[in-house]
Amino acid sequence: MEKDLAGQRREGFEHSDVFYFSKKGIEAIVEDEVTQRFCSTMPASWNLFTRTNINYQYLNLKLTFVWFIGILFRYLLLFPLRVVLFAAVVIVLAVGTIAIAQLPKSRIKFRLGRWLQQFSVRMGMKVMNYVVQYHNQENKPLNGGICVANHTTPLDILPLMYHVHYCVVGQVHTGCIGFFENLGLKTSEHIAFERSEVKDRHALRKRLTEHIKNKINLPVLIFPEGTCINNTSVMMFQKGAFEIGATIYPVAMKYDQLFSDPYWDSTKYSMWRYALRLLGSWSLVCDVWYLPPMNKKEDEDAVQFASRVQSKIAAQAGLTLLPWDGGLKRKKVKDSLKMQQQKEYSRIMEGKGPCLNCKETPACQNGP
Repeated sequence: MEKDLAGQRREGFEHSDVFYFSKKGIEAIVEDEVTQRFCSTMPASWNLFTRTNINYQYLNLKLTFVWFIGILFRYLLLFPLRVVLFAAVVIVLAVGTIAIAQLPKSRIKFRLGRWLQQFSVRMGMKVMNYVVQYHNQENKPLNGGICVANHTTPLDILPLMYHVHYCVVGQVHTGCIGFFENLGLKTSEHIAFERSEVKDRHALRKRLTEHIKNKINLPVLIFPEGTCINNTSVMMFQKGAFEIGATIYPVAMKYDQLFSDPYWDSTKYSMWRYALRLLGSWSLVCDVWYLPPMNKKEDEDAVQFASRVQSKIAAQAGLTLLPWDGGLKRKKVKDSLKMQQQKEYSRIMEGKGPCLNCKETPACQNGP
């Protein structure tokens, strides 16, 4: 907004600004840049997976007939086969986990656990018909480091663990995800915590700090957005993983929506409904970029470091960079954040005063 007004004003507030601010307000009400990231996007072109009316494309009967044949093929042939394979993988994982959990704590136990999870990951990718193209594999995370990636679906963990075995850090879940989470915790070094509990967050930071001190330990995998975003943007990274002082290995992921809709809208679909939708899709086509490792600079804090890593991931995957917290998917905006935006709005209206980000006056070029 500040950059837009810079070329329209002579100095300070002008009455003509009323039209500009009214226009921006109406645009925010109709479609703001935050909530639209929490719903599935309409594909840009008509395809065999999803129909679209973007740009009022002409849909003839031949295309509709081919699309209908594709539905029959997916749900009458692919879907039953995938359900059978999925059930077989779950049974093997559950029985294997129960057997390994009975063993005393030792290297053999953890090796067997890693082998079982690696087997389950590879079979899971076959069930979901994952097609992944990996880029810059020389930058794969090393032991004692922290891998951070943007988050679209709970299945992001499959292509990431295909090459590297991680110590995965995630929110405590119930239901379907909780079932698999509990299986993983019994036979490996994965970490689950309750994000809403302050004590859990402090304990997690301490445990991660101890984990990365030993360079023999597995690299840690974290999705710092804290929730699934709809494959169009990268939202604010939580600063916790960037306060520890470890080497950060950024990973950028981008899905092709011509073959499936990988985004999980947890406010709309349960995990089981979401899984059934994916089992009825064509395939999950994904690009994974391993970016060069990054370390915190002396003159930046954890928030600035997290923002720098976020921008690198967004640029590589061609996603929109947004400063908003993904927690807005379920929580209301804090009053302190509202007040901060109101102050910025007032400053822009007046056309003077320091920018809250860079403290320059009066005409900052960095925007609010």
